[in-house]
This record gives sequence, structure tokens and C-alpha cells, in this order.
Amino acid sequence: MSHLPDIITSRRRLLLGAGAGAVALAAPSVWSPSRAAGKRIVVRDDGGIYTKAYGAVFYRPFTEATGIEVVGVQANAEPVAQIKTMVDTKNYTWDMAKISWPAILLLTTGSKSYLEKHGLEAEPVIKSIPAEFMSPYGVGTNVYTTVLAYRTDAFKGRKAPQSWADFWNVSEFPGRRAVRKHPFDTIEEALMGAGTPTAQVYPCDLNKAFASLDKIKPSVAVWWTSGAQVEQMLTSGEIDLLPTWVSRPQAAQAAGAPVEIVWNQGIWGGDNWSILAGTPNADACREFIKFASDPKRQAALTEYFPAGLTQPEAFNYVKPEIAKNCPTYPDNIKVGLKIDAKFWLDNQAAVIERFNSWVLS
Repeated sequence: MSHLPDIITSRRRLLLGAGAGAVALAAPSVWSPSRAAGKRIVVRDDGGIYTKAYGAVFYRPFTEATGIEVVGVQANAEPVAQIKTMVDTKNYTWDMAKISWPAILLLTTGSKSYLEKHGLEAEPVIKSIPAEFMSPYGVGTNVYTTVLAYRTDAFKGRKAPQSWADFWNVSEFPGRRAVRKHPFDTIEEALMGAGTPTAQVYPCDLNKAFASLDKIKPSVAVWWTSGAQVEQMLTSGEIDLLPTWVSRPQAAQAAGAPVEIVWNQGIWGGDNWSILAGTPNADACREFIKFASDPKRQAALTEYFPAGLTQPEAFNYVKPEIAKNCPTYPDNIKVGLKIDAKFWLDNQAAVIERFNSWVLS
């Protein structure tokens, strides 16, 4: 899950150097200079390549088109607690944030909503985003995926793994394995590794999942805890195969490592533009969201990394060799599993406690 807390920070160091070619972008008709005078919005993003790409493709062009300054601020974790504090105190360090579906549920479930309804569903540039990427409190802007990755040199001359069942099959697919030391995604992988079809993963049968984990536990060489660790292990050859956020094997590939990505049964979730409840700059945030949702503008992100484009039309402006590396490329997402954010909202505390005890047992 962008996803829940520690996934956001380290799942994505993304493939650099990809070129989508020049993309002509028309500035939308937005605020007049008089309305925009002195306006500024602060947007929480994931930092790193995201801030660089968003600055070039979204933030600066929006300021040039509208006069509204955009400041991107990195937060190192899914910022649920920070957003609650800002809204409760009415002290808005940020006006809007790029956050995941689970975060949106955490911020809008209960007696108080900490996010504004964006109300943009009828806008033409928003209507074209598929419903599966949308919610009343978030406009889908990116899709991320957990995949199976392996070193091709470790499987030279023999069959390579193509599913979670293969990853769990240590006799037919021997090799040094690593598994994430956290139940998010790991529970789903364990169920599919035990033969559960993707359509039947949720609600997760936890007893079956832990029984499946029992089977692979003796073959796990490393329990990884960060994306940087994954990238290093893939690049050095310390590990032969592992589940990971797709940006990490893509970065290893970019560094020249012999790494292959298996999109089959990838576990995917969405990042969203969300507006903090009560911010005085909500209308300017809505204008920014419309601006950043333009298909050609989304396509321009692929000049920086293989983005999980949420506008289907955006692929019309992306080179095929780059498009096939994007999480939402039709051939990739159709064989994946969409994260059930509601399941994890309801069960995360108990499952995390059980998983941590199991790892130590």
C-alpha cells in the first residue's frame, strides 16, 4: 500500500534517463492574474525524483500559467498524523498532499473528515480518469506496484519464476530469497503463493497466509526493510529473487544490473491529490489538480520515470518502449491485484502484531 506508513518513503527510487520526447502542453484557462496575486499553495509529495519531475512538469508550469506559486514539500512517511494536526489546529503547513487510498480512508473514516471533497468529478479533464483511480476525497495521479524481481544470471539456462507460486516453489526455483519484513503485500503474496486466485485474495485468509509463510520462512535469506536495501541487493547479486516495489528493480536495471521484472500478479495501489479540510487555498488546489491531470502533462512525467499514469489517453504520448515499464500499461495492470485499502484499514493493527510475533518465533 503509498501504501501505508513506511512504504511511501522507500519504495520508489525510479528509473532515470527515460525519454518520452518533447510533449506539447497547452496551458489551461485558469485563474486570472488579479485573483492569483499573492496566492501560494504548498503540496506534500514524496521527494526525490518526484519533486524534480513535478517541479518541471506541474509546479513551475502551473505558476507560469496562473501566477499561483506552488511549493513542493517532501514528507518521509504517509503523513496522516501531520494532516490531522494541521486541520485540528488550523495551522496549515500544507494545503494539499499526494497520499494513498489507505491514508484517505484513515483521514475520512469517523466523525470528522480531515480532507475536503474535491468536487471535480464533472470536470472534463477529471471525468476521463477511470473510477478505479478516484474517490470523493482524492484524484488519482499515480499507481505503484509491488512485483516479483529476479537476477537473470541466477536463472541462466533454466526456467525463471513467473508467479508467486514459483517464488514459493523453492525446489524448482532455487536461489537466495528476500522477503519484506512487513505484512503489507507479503500477506497477499503468501496467499497467491499458496494458489489463491487474485480475485479471491480479499478478504485475506490470515491462517492460510501464515501457513504459507511457514513454508517459505526457512528459505528466506534476508528480511528486507527498505527500498534502498532491495536495490543494493539486486545490484550486487546478494539476492537472486524477491518481491519489491517496482521502482527498485527498475533502478537496478538502469544501473546495469541483470534484473528482470515479473508484472504477473503485481499488487497495485494508487496515489491521489487530496486537499486538506479547511485550507483557505482549497480553490487554488482544485485548479492545480485539474492542471496536473491533463493527459499530455502526465505523459511528460515519463521523461523522468516510468510513472503509473492514471489518464489512459496519456499513453498516446509515450513511446512504446517506455510505456511497457509503467505500472498502468494495460498489459501490466490487467494481470495485477488491486490493493483492498478497506481490508487493511480494518485489520492492519492486528495483522502487524501477529506478523511481528511470527517473524521472531
